[in-house]
Amino acid sequence: MTENHTALYGEHEKAGASFTDFGGWQMPLKYSSELAEHHAVRTAAGLFDLSHMGEVWVTGPDAAAFLDYALAGKLSAVAVGKAKYSLICNADGGIIDDLISYRLADEKFLVVPNAGNAVTVAGLLAERAAGFDVVVEDASAETSLIAVQGPNAVAILLTLVPAEQHALVTEMKYYAASEVTINGQDLLLARTGYTGEDGFEIYVPNADAAGLWQVLLENGADQGLIPAGLACRDSLRLEAGMPLYGNELSVTGHAYSAGLGPVVSLAKESDFVGKAALAAIKEAGDGVTAGRKLVGLKGTGRRAARGHYSVLKDGVTIGEVTSGQPSPTLGYPVAMAYVDVAFSEVGTQIDVDLRGKAEPFEVVALPFYKRQK
Repeated sequence: MTENHTALYGEHEKAGASFTDFGGWQMPLKYSSELAEHHAVRTAAGLFDLSHMGEVWVTGPDAAAFLDYALAGKLSAVAVGKAKYSLICNADGGIIDDLISYRLADEKFLVVPNAGNAVTVAGLLAERAAGFDVVVEDASAETSLIAVQGPNAVAILLTLVPAEQHALVTEMKYYAASEVTINGQDLLLARTGYTGEDGFEIYVPNADAAGLWQVLLENGADQGLIPAGLACRDSLRLEAGMPLYGNELSVTGHAYSAGLGPVVSLAKESDFVGKAALAAIKEAGDGVTAGRKLVGLKGTGRRAARGHYSVLKDGVTIGEVTSGQPSPTLGYPVAMAYVDVAFSEVGTQIDVDLRGKAEPFEVVALPFYKRQK
């Protein structure tokens, strides 16, 4: 057992959750059935504890310029109230983490790194801030993060938001954020998500997290809202073709092979950590015309591929699976894998070595699942 517990750990215990270690935190894997939780998010709504994620505030006159230097994306181009998915890289272009940054004022950003990387990212941001007029504050320890994901997310939130602020919820665009009064408190509400469904994230002080969790479950009961754990979160994000750090992304990989080239802003005027290396990688065509590339795989048989299984073509290893499992929504096995670029075209027939037996798969476009808007 790890020592890190979120402020909602007691709520998960009361709900009968099974726990797992994730990024150094004891997190709910599932409450009863991971399949039921998966389908609830696709058809109604699921409630997630994401409090293991990090929250780092960046404020000051140079906040935008600093993030342009610290991250691979152009954060200075983000409008107030909007968010941007980006990468923090090392000097060699390796991915230290993928993260979301929210611009809440001209000189105020919230950077949200992944759980296992939160301490590292906060430290790197503090180091890279040298010479910039900014304050970097790691608020992870005192902040909880609750997500409501699914087609009924809007209806559930509206029960807790005053009528005069309903438009803030209903008109909020994807990858946007705003301060909203929720259950009588002024809290940061974001519309991003990691499930492929509509949904929101609520940033709340630890002391108020349990109360908000309880009232969300109460008010969302007639909308089919149930607590959901990491098991279904993984199957949901895989169907949506969303990369997971430690699986599809790592410090030994880079944006271009991961299909995240558009996230890198080589055109921005300022330098950024990893810029020269990433420019050279792009020029060499790595992940585009050479090397390996992240692709989607659809099983044409019944058995699912799993992480680290070898991808084969005519019996020769051409890649490795990063994530894979049966798709509860689609009814067939899906996987993501890095394969040699020569075999990355959609429609390519390959095999995956499933413990000594070659199982047929086909390269398909990502995402596997896309919600109907």
